[in-house]
Amino acid sequence: MRFVSRAAVVGALALLVSPTSAMAQMLDVPFSTYCPPDAQAACFGAARVMGLDPNGDGFLAVRSGPGSNYSKIGEVYNGDRVETFGGQGNWYAISFGPNNRLGWAHGNWLGDHIP
Repeated sequence: MRFVSRAAVVGALALLVSPTSAMAQMLDVPFSTYCPPDAQAACFGAARVMGLDPNGDGFLAVRSGPGSNYSKIGEVYNGDRVETFGGQGNWYAISFGPNNRLGWAHGNWLGDHIP
């Protein structure tokens, strides 16, 4: 019979129960996606990626913090919808992709905002 430490089990359960918190750890500048159940206003919005030059890179880099000096952790493309959670300067805290990964994207290429 093989025994697994309690810490290993708790850590594995935390990843299964809360994948976004585990993903948030890779961000250099983390942000909250928590919305209280009794919130009177929207806690987050949505936007569409648009205006990217089709002859350019073809994607908008998603970064680990609000600036081009942070690591690129993903890509979004014209037409992609992202959720927005506020921002810093011209940068938006977003969730993107099929697994709702978290990251930061420059607002110049986000449009059709829904508050």
